[in-house]
Formats: sequence, C-alpha cells, structure tokens
Amino acid sequence: MGLIADLGRGPAALDTAVFIYFIEEHPRFLPVVELVFSAVAGGRLAGVTTGITLLETLVLPCRSGDAALAARYEALLTESRGIRFVDLDRSLLRGAAQLRAVFRVRTPDALQLAAALTTRCTAYLTNDRDLPRIPGLKILQLRDYATSS
Repeated sequence: MGLIADLGRGPAALDTAVFIYFIEEHPRFLPVVELVFSAVAGGRLAGVTTGITLLETLVLPCRSGDAALAARYEALLTESRGIRFVDLDRSLLRGAAQLRAVFRVRTPDALQLAAALTTRCTAYLTNDRDLPRIPGLKILQLRDYATSS
C-alpha cells in the first residue's frame, strides 16, 4: 500500500518535517510529500497542522533573515486550500498536558498530537521515531515511504 492509502480518508495531521521537506525540496522526501500536498490540493485529503509547525518552520528563516522563505512557510501553513491551521488555545494545551502526563512526550509533540486527536485525524505523518503509540491515531513515518538515496 502507498502513503495516501495508508493515510486513509483523513483528516491527516502533518508534522513540521512534511512542510520543511516540501518547501526546501528535500531530495529524498520531496517525492513523498509532493504526493501528500497533491492529495490535499486536489481535495482527496484534508491536512491539519498547528502553531507549533509555524514556530518551528520560521526559526531558520528568522535566523538567516530570509523574510521571503518565512512568508512562504506562513502562507503554506495558513492559506493553503485543504490545510487546517489549529491555533494553540487553552483546550489544546490541556489535551497536550494529558498526553505529556500519560505518554511522556515532549511538549511540541504533545501539542501536535493533541491537535491531531482534537480534529479527529486518522493519521499523523512525521519523521519522528520517538513518538509513542496513541490509541485511535496511526503514526506514519515519512522514511517508510521514501526511496533510499
């Protein structure tokens, strides 16, 4: 089975790496994430991400003074058809605290996973191997779908 089939009918939560690999055209992962963004743009898959992704994607452009790259990330995350941008509100923070308490995940991961669960995502696409199994949420690794280089 391929990635899109494994993501299911969605929605699917998209971790920061998905956006970085797409914008920066990572040679190994670009073919994989292009499939995801094509499915999202075509209305075949709904994507979900959070303010954590915005924060994490803006660090390097801010550090290097690359305002154009920062603007590309922000537009992709907040203005793309088919991408739901979840703000970090009090309810999400409470859910993330519960995940941290039960699964001992790091704060950024807890926030991303809480958003995935809150928005009823069926899968979470990442490249983070340190995530625990979360009942009701498939954790899919980009590296499992990429060709070796």
